[in-house]
Amino acid sequence: MAVDMELEKVLRPPEFPQAPYPPKVITLANGKKMVVREVTRADVPQLLKSVLPTLFIERDYYNVVGARVYAELIAWQYYRVQNEYVIVGQVDGLVVGIVNGRMYSPKVGMSLHTLAIDRGLRIGAHLFAAKMEHHIEYLNQDEVLIVAESPIGFRRWMIEYGLEPTNIPHELGGAPSYKLTRELYFKSKPRLVVGDRPVPQALMDVAMRELTVADGAAIREKIAGLKGR
Repeated sequence: MAVDMELEKVLRPPEFPQAPYPPKVITLANGKKMVVREVTRADVPQLLKSVLPTLFIERDYYNVVGARVYAELIAWQYYRVQNEYVIVGQVDGLVVGIVNGRMYSPKVGMSLHTLAIDRGLRIGAHLFAAKMEHHIEYLNQDEVLIVAESPIGFRRWMIEYGLEPTNIPHELGGAPSYKLTRELYFKSKPRLVVGDRPVPQALMDVAMRELTVADGAAIREKIAGLKGR
């Protein structure tokens, strides 16, 4: 697709300096190692393949979250959203979860979505924690605005972290935002934020070599509630 770069300068939002997220490895309940790392816009076409099957799964509002993640990834790919980041979890190179968010301002973060593609291993919870770690510890923000779009999301985020309700509208719409402050993050960190750095080189090499994606039938089976293998 031809791009008019002069016009693109007008269409693309200005961005704040944004620190990278350092990769880490988490040992899951089944003993497998999940590499958690930030990806780039070049990875979007492959990530879309892992999100697409979720658009047709009604359970736990996966279709709502999946549709929004799909659109957010494309918007990020084409520089239509300000200061977004995308973090994935990979097991043996396979994408098992995706989270994203953005810097609303230098000191306020906006949590967007958490999408676990394999269930029963707290992958979504681990990746949400990595996202909060990124906002507070690496982007050095003071607070993160969060909403949930499913009951399980509400239990995982609002209740587990003891988030503070606010009257602040969230850019996703829906209910008003809840807020994770630095104080709440560091209070919750010993319970909820796990992982080791640096990632062993052999694991990192596999993760970086290729983002592999399960086929649609396998993704639907995993999201149906079966334990991860």
